[in-house]
Amino acid sequence: MNIRILPGNVANMIAAGEVVQRPASVVKELVENAIDATASRISVIIRDAGRSLIQVIDNGHGMPEADALVAFERHATSKIQSAEDLYSIATFGFRGEALSSIAAVAQVRLRTRVKESDTGVEIQIENSQITSKKEVTTPVGCNFEVRNLFYNTPARRKFLKSDNVELRHIVEEFLRIALTRYNISFSLSHNGKDIYVLNAANTMLQRIQDIAGENATSKLLDMSADSSAVKIRGYVERPDKCKKGNAMQYFFVNGRYFRSPYLHKAVSRAYEMLLPEGSNPMYFIYLEVNPAALDVNIHPTKTEIKFEDDGIIFQVLYAGLKECLGRNSYIGKLDFDTENSTKIPNISSNFEEFRNISLTGGKQGYNPFDNDGYPNEKDWKPSSDTQDGDYGQPKENGQFRTWQPVEQSQDYGKLFEERQFGSRNVMLLHDKYILTTGKSGLLVINKQRAVERLLYEDFMKALQSEPHGSQKLLFPVTLRVGVSGVLLINDNAQTLEQLGFDIAQFGNDTIVVNGVPEGFSSNQWNVETMISDLLLVLSDTKPILEELMRASMAEKLAKIGALSSDKLQNIVEAQRLIDRLFALENPDFTASGRKVLTLIPVTEIEKQF
Repeated sequence: MNIRILPGNVANMIAAGEVVQRPASVVKELVENAIDATASRISVIIRDAGRSLIQVIDNGHGMPEADALVAFERHATSKIQSAEDLYSIATFGFRGEALSSIAAVAQVRLRTRVKESDTGVEIQIENSQITSKKEVTTPVGCNFEVRNLFYNTPARRKFLKSDNVELRHIVEEFLRIALTRYNISFSLSHNGKDIYVLNAANTMLQRIQDIAGENATSKLLDMSADSSAVKIRGYVERPDKCKKGNAMQYFFVNGRYFRSPYLHKAVSRAYEMLLPEGSNPMYFIYLEVNPAALDVNIHPTKTEIKFEDDGIIFQVLYAGLKECLGRNSYIGKLDFDTENSTKIPNISSNFEEFRNISLTGGKQGYNPFDNDGYPNEKDWKPSSDTQDGDYGQPKENGQFRTWQPVEQSQDYGKLFEERQFGSRNVMLLHDKYILTTGKSGLLVINKQRAVERLLYEDFMKALQSEPHGSQKLLFPVTLRVGVSGVLLINDNAQTLEQLGFDIAQFGNDTIVVNGVPEGFSSNQWNVETMISDLLLVLSDTKPILEELMRASMAEKLAKIGALSSDKLQNIVEAQRLIDRLFALENPDFTASGRKVLTLIPVTEIEKQF
């Protein structure tokens, strides 16, 4: 075996994989370089989600010809000169890998001019080699055109996602940077259409408003916390305004975006007991620390940060958030869980109309809990056409009436052996439970879980071949879901249509909900909540087998539909739900394994008396 030194262009292509993972990586590197060049106006132009073109134009200080030629060499940088400089990094790019990596996997053209020169230079690079250099007329600053990304590495190009997915990543990188420099004008366009046009703002809150919308900023609280180790400023969402779904959540340190599950726990702990289950607070939190106490060079994409003492920062952030929430009267425990609370029974208004014929023949003074009030065995006998296990009703005018059982599927999983009940022996309790008689006790059905089980079955069929029915909304609901939300819905349009959703795009960041799956609530507030949950489901892109993915999506959407389902209007609707439930092969549990129904034996009821 002979060990060889790889050719420079091959080594560059391999190294580029760490920096240029997808089109969004190119956008991030070029825009960060523009900021380091003191640009006050930066334009990002995208075509075909970055596959065909990524163009970044800035009005920064530009580069003279000599620097422009060297800039595409590996580890070429003007940001650091010695190892000591790594401990005081104040710029975005500093390792000198970005331009070299981009030039290794794309066709690049750079036009640039410095203020001191009347003309600029145009350089074209392909496969890490300069193919053209000439003098041109161009504005001060830099104009990078990156074409045909991964043209020479088809395997990597093949594994790019759909245009909508790749564009979502570009938008996310764009916003992360725009939220660090409110005094710079940014614009982003795709296929000739503007997505964001952000003018320079006077404050960070104004920039947040331009991105998240005026309605979003009205929900934010101003928070701050100072210590010798860190200064923190930021905006966090009011607990009573938080909803389910993907909230905008950003951490920045010294003007640089970073991820931190650890510091996110500080936020979660501060909001503990203040939010309904599943809700997420929006937050924009900016940290300032001594650069010497910070290592931003532990990951190629520089989104992971290592603090000298992250425990202190955790405590300062937590204390600042608690002070902010307390100052705004968000203190103490707000109990949103009424699952186990005791309530006075609320019998349906239709109870009198649908209840069974009195067992006592209307005898005055009848007490159902008095042993003497129970009908005697001699008052009961099977009728001639009654099947085994069925019971007749007591005598009325010398005649016997029979209860006829409802048709059932052959096997329910056999958790409960006795489920036959009369079609009129039904009562609603708090719109939460459906009560009906069984042969040896009281059958209690959790209405929400029953709906969930039915929707799961319907959605599984829809995701395989049979479209689920859709119900049109009387008044379409318009929602601002952000550019990423619109792209996410567009990327899953066919699946959503199969499931019964009728959603149309309305502008760059807004949708109109015209219809929802049958079984979902059409109430506007419920639709808004449902869309937030839907976006959360669609954004869960864990790589799993297709069958498991379908089951997971069906399960999550069934939960969403059950949570927003309308109340049962009468006993007839309850009976219809029961009939559909028991037509299933296994109605006993939801897809996630939660019990749908239970049988309370008469013996257990008698123990209470």
